[in-house]
Amino acid sequence: MNNLLALGAHVFPIGCIGRDEAGDRLVAHFSLQKNANLEGIIRHDGRTVTKTRILAGDTHTSKQQVIRIDREIEGPYPDDVRAQLKQKLIEIAPHVDAIVLSDYEYGLIDRDMMAFAIDVAREKIVVGDSRYNLKNFRGITLITPNESEAYALSGIDEGQDVEEVGRQIIASMEVQGLLITRGNKGMSLFLRDGAIYHIPISGSDEIADVTGAGDTVAAAVTLALASGADLYTACRIANCAAGVVVMKRGTAVVTVDELRKVIEENGSLDS
Repeated sequence: MNNLLALGAHVFPIGCIGRDEAGDRLVAHFSLQKNANLEGIIRHDGRTVTKTRILAGDTHTSKQQVIRIDREIEGPYPDDVRAQLKQKLIEIAPHVDAIVLSDYEYGLIDRDMMAFAIDVAREKIVVGDSRYNLKNFRGITLITPNESEAYALSGIDEGQDVEEVGRQIIASMEVQGLLITRGNKGMSLFLRDGAIYHIPISGSDEIADVTGAGDTVAAAVTLALASGADLYTACRIANCAAGVVVMKRGTAVVTVDELRKVIEENGSLDS
């Protein structure tokens, strides 16, 4: 959400947060963003999912993450909460240009919500980012797994050629495109028509922090598609955006000016 706001998008988040201090902080933060409409946020009696990164390093050295503490919900979300979320999606969908499905397997994106999103994808952009449930995203516009997630989805042993992985996924998932993010090897885009594009890393391979890079890719590619870019151009824009973010410490975003600058340095996106 921060990535989309930083790039000038109008954002309508749909999700659950607890009636706790962390939830209050989120609402307070995003309430100050003029382009954020929080009507799709449901408060519930459970806790807000939080992730705390513990960094280690000397005063004059780069600090590295050594452990992450996840504070998650204690059980599945109640049926009435999931029903409210689906209703919010139904109400908001006609008014947006694109939808990003970000699924961390907390049970919010269930079968009914996925069926609705797949139906929406017939007319609008729907991008899926899921750590464990990508197989349920069949029929949407684009999925954006990292390399290990792609190998797991394909069922092919790691070490096999990534093109074999991509072809297997694109044939079985009925998506328009598959974008595999590959760390310092860049990205690989597979299209339904059989085209394959290997997009080299943008910027330096001396990466500072990869935290949130996948979220940046999903946000940038979705916004580019919603703005009229084709899949290849949108993925190149997302690659440039990720190249900026990984050079920053912590969970960072890319601004419009930063993205414009790196695109100009890399040359025309039309080539």
